[in-house]
Amino acid sequence: MLRRILHRCQSVVQRGLQIVGTLVSRVTKPIADAPVPGILADLSRSKPQLIAENLLLRQQLVVLKRSVKRPHFTRVDRALFVLLASKVRSWKEALLIVKPETVLRWHRQGFQLFWNRKSRMLSQEPKIPLETISLIKEMAINNRLWGAERIRGELLKVGIKVAKRTVQRYMRQARPSRPRGQTWATFLCNHASDIWACDFLQVHDLFFRPLFAFLITELGSRRIVHVGVTRTPTDEWTAQQLREATPFGESPKYLIRDNDAKYGPHFEAVATGFGIEVLRTPVQAPRANAICERLLGSVRRECLDHILIMNEAQLRRILKEYVKYFNWCRPHQGINQRVPEHNESLARPPGTTGRVIAFPVLGGLHHAYRLAA
Repeated sequence: MLRRILHRCQSVVQRGLQIVGTLVSRVTKPIADAPVPGILADLSRSKPQLIAENLLLRQQLVVLKRSVKRPHFTRVDRALFVLLASKVRSWKEALLIVKPETVLRWHRQGFQLFWNRKSRMLSQEPKIPLETISLIKEMAINNRLWGAERIRGELLKVGIKVAKRTVQRYMRQARPSRPRGQTWATFLCNHASDIWACDFLQVHDLFFRPLFAFLITELGSRRIVHVGVTRTPTDEWTAQQLREATPFGESPKYLIRDNDAKYGPHFEAVATGFGIEVLRTPVQAPRANAICERLLGSVRRECLDHILIMNEAQLRRILKEYVKYFNWCRPHQGINQRVPEHNESLARPPGTTGRVIAFPVLGGLHHAYRLAA
């Protein structure tokens, strides 16, 4: 009899625990695989703890429902995960689709963003007077060799006290950082009088046969140093043109050329013998030899595009006449409208009046003008 009563009491207790477990499972997740120990452990926690854990689990379900292949977390999801994990004591066990290390990393990122925003200046207006800022920028522009500490010392001399970082900030606005090394334009400007440039100009005669003109120019004066014409430009022929362009040892310090195969070992040997350093232009960089390229364009536009070439001798004669006009009579924009080989004996002071005489060039294609003697 007593055994029956105990068995019935045990069955009633188990049924009651099952009912309680079913009710609790609707609002929470058991922390263990077995339902009864999980429920007993959950009964020891407070209601806010259970609600926070439930929300954490529901949020994971929301992420999985809208994801296709792998879970995609938005900024709001990350913030909710961090916030709910801070409210749940056993938050690591409640995470199913994300690792605890990931939640900790999200927390660190949010902490960094929070303090970056809090430490940001509330006002963008500078704390130093505008006159001081203008003075710092003026010093930075007018004195390219001065650093931030030197400018700060100059400001202290006139009674203005600012920090070094403040000077650096306004220096960067007025004087951007210079590129390392010397630019190509600066090199050409500093050594223009010691630099020659050469290139080939291809022309076709009346029967569409190719002709090649080889021109050498001096960058500083824009003077055409030498011109040669041939049908078969070889390495030996190009080396001979360089010899003819440098009589009596009159050679430059640098010679700019492209990567054409016509410049072979013979050309390099002649250049080395005259003490010329050959500078090869980079690939696909036409501006590296821009002055010589401009010369070839002028020869085409002002001369060859208006004349029908018959043979090699005619082309040589036309180019020699054009070179004479180019060096002695044609003003150039690159040298302030001066003539490359200006004759001082023929020059007159500004304001001098007199009769102007025109001399035809290339059969009247161009004219050279001079004052009558």
